[in-house]
Amino acid sequence: MSEEKKSAPLFSKKNMALIKNPLNTINPVTIQVLGICSALAVTVQMDNAIVMSIAVMAVLVIGNVLVSLMRNIIPGRIRIIVQLVIVAFLVICVDQILKAYVYDVSKSLSVFVGLIITNCIIMGRLEAFALGNKPWASILDGVGNGFGYGLVLVVVAFFKEVFGSGTLTIPGLGKLTIVPESFYAMDYMDNGLMLLPPSSLFIVGIYIWVQKARNPELIGE
Repeated sequence: MSEEKKSAPLFSKKNMALIKNPLNTINPVTIQVLGICSALAVTVQMDNAIVMSIAVMAVLVIGNVLVSLMRNIIPGRIRIIVQLVIVAFLVICVDQILKAYVYDVSKSLSVFVGLIITNCIIMGRLEAFALGNKPWASILDGVGNGFGYGLVLVVVAFFKEVFGSGTLTIPGLGKLTIVPESFYAMDYMDNGLMLLPPSSLFIVGIYIWVQKARNPELIGE
């Protein structure tokens, strides 16, 4: 994508598309099938999904900006190495922040925070967008793809936790009871399958089906 013109408004239609499109028609998870491992592994509880989404967005936005600022001075032959160093540094910072302020969630996320370094969404946006665009457009691209990624994780986590545990765990609010005790008194049972990684595939599949039903132009992609 070409660089934005200097006279273009900060929130022009073209710029806003950088935020809106990844939420739907070019969603990084459901359309581009990137970062799918996180959607399968860290979505048993809502708090894990939310924190993971924020972490990925932070790394993506800051990484996009740094690469965009240095795009004219990074030698083409070592650009991938430079990008990896930037992402690795940001992930280490994010990991330390999570351990300092939300240790329990950080412990639950385990190695998946470190694996943000190899997240295809981040490396893909740095290579395909930030290297060829100015910082403002890169910020919007990072926010859009971060939200697109996070949206899928939150939706998957919502259904998995509600149907698997009958609760929702929200950062700062703790574990909220969603399914009333009266339901259990009528022999309602939580679905243990929803707490296993394979259930994420079914939920993501339904998500994609709904998404393509709403956007016929995506059928066949």
